[in-house]
Amino acid sequence: MYLHLGNDVVINTDKIVAMFDIDACTVSKKTRDFLAAAQKNGEVINVSYELPRSFVICSDKGKTQVYISQLSTKTLSRRKLSL
Repeated sequence: MYLHLGNDVVINTDKIVAMFDIDACTVSKKTRDFLAAAQKNGEVINVSYELPRSFVICSDKGKTQVYISQLSTKTLSRRKLSL
């Protein structure tokens, strides 16, 4: 199955490690440090340049990617597509 993150970006649900609400998670210094390190390593993919509401961590063959989306985690969890 696949997940539509917005702005024509679709990812394979088998690759998803976790989905997080930005407002709830960025309070933690560890989460902010993780996102800063991912940004520094070029692993962050900004799906939309609107106000971010969630981030999705994916892993494929040892490579980590962090997708930042304007959609909430609740909306994303209802958006699975079978293609």
